[in-house]
Amino acid sequence: MSRNELIELKGVAKSFRSADGAPRTVLESVDFALQEGEIVALLGKSGSGKSTLLRIMAGLIPADAGRAAYRGQAIGGPVGGIAMVFQSFALFPWLTVQQNVELGLEAQGVPPAERARRADAMLELMGLAGFGGALPRELSGGMRQRVGIARALVTDPDVLLMDEAFSALDVLTGETLRDDILELWDSKRMPTKGMLIVSHNIEEAVMMADRIIILSSDPGRIRSEFRIDLPRPRDADSVEVRGLVDEVYGLMTMRPAQEAAAEVLARMHLGYRLPPTDVEHIEGVLDLLADAPFNGRADLPQLAQEAELPDEELFPAYEALALLALAQVEKGDIALTPLGHRYAEADQALRQEIFGQQLLTHVPLAAHIRHRLEAEASGTLPEKPFLELLQEFLKADEAKRVLEVAIEWGRYGEAYEYDFHTGRLKLPDSEEE
Repeated sequence: MSRNELIELKGVAKSFRSADGAPRTVLESVDFALQEGEIVALLGKSGSGKSTLLRIMAGLIPADAGRAAYRGQAIGGPVGGIAMVFQSFALFPWLTVQQNVELGLEAQGVPPAERARRADAMLELMGLAGFGGALPRELSGGMRQRVGIARALVTDPDVLLMDEAFSALDVLTGETLRDDILELWDSKRMPTKGMLIVSHNIEEAVMMADRIIILSSDPGRIRSEFRIDLPRPRDADSVEVRGLVDEVYGLMTMRPAQEAAAEVLARMHLGYRLPPTDVEHIEGVLDLLADAPFNGRADLPQLAQEAELPDEELFPAYEALALLALAQVEKGDIALTPLGHRYAEADQALRQEIFGQQLLTHVPLAAHIRHRLEAEASGTLPEKPFLELLQEFLKADEAKRVLEVAIEWGRYGEAYEYDFHTGRLKLPDSEEE
């Protein structure tokens, strides 16, 4: 390991056990190094293992294979030089702001007077002077996240890990907090020597990072790396930044032949991780794409700007459109297929009919549900067997989410119905025996 490397990963892999006890690989053969003086952003769709990778680096969970090291020493648990900021703020609601910030120092055995002095200084640095006695519920979302960041920084960590730290905030608050963190970093007023940021937001990554790492999914591997040499602060509307955003969109949607083939096989599997999006978002993106000025084909950054939606909502909609063969996404562009154009021009009844046909043709889980219902004399089944089936491939919470997506899509496409009160699926009324 170089003397300037803060964190090094070599051949890191991680699996979780499905409900049937079979391992499901989340990360595989990950090699990565974080250097002193750099900010690195991790991008990738759901299932790429971004958050799992951060937790391995933080020492919160172990790697199953390979080696994770901090300054040359194996990471075997939480490390004093590494701090983490979570998306959900993760504050103790019964403790004051001051007490929340002092927690890490208390765990390190720092005396009370020193804890108070350092916490006061950090609260002032984060723009929270005077709020030490407040409870988290008294603060706005942006202020609560500032408390979370202050709690991480007060221990003087070498490395700051940020797991979608701005995604729970509104756009303006998130941008303000991001800019404040960058100003502290660039002015060297924060102790951190390296930052690793997990994000769904491509523009955020371009605005912050010196290097962007893009992960593939199922399992997560490093697919590409993108270096940014622009000085900070960066102008989000500049030609240079817009060009970089466009390049990263292209990398995010480009699929090497081997990976594309693997994704096709994955989509044929019952346990395929359906994108976390609803019909409203799918049709909203399709309609926007079909109308002027795009007329069926768009550059993804331009479409995102027009849609005024974050990337974490848009990318699942793009994936769904491609999955249902209503659009094609490649190299940063999206284009409606002939069927997509027909869908855009159709009335509501025809839209639902096309959606249902494409769902049963291209989504094995939906086709399986429909087939099982047709095989039942009553035309109805509880959701539990389908949930248990998904848990053979996915963790319980992810299995539940995927089934919810399949149910919503199936109801819209009139492939089957669902009763929320009884938790039962059934054939549409007109098709029951």
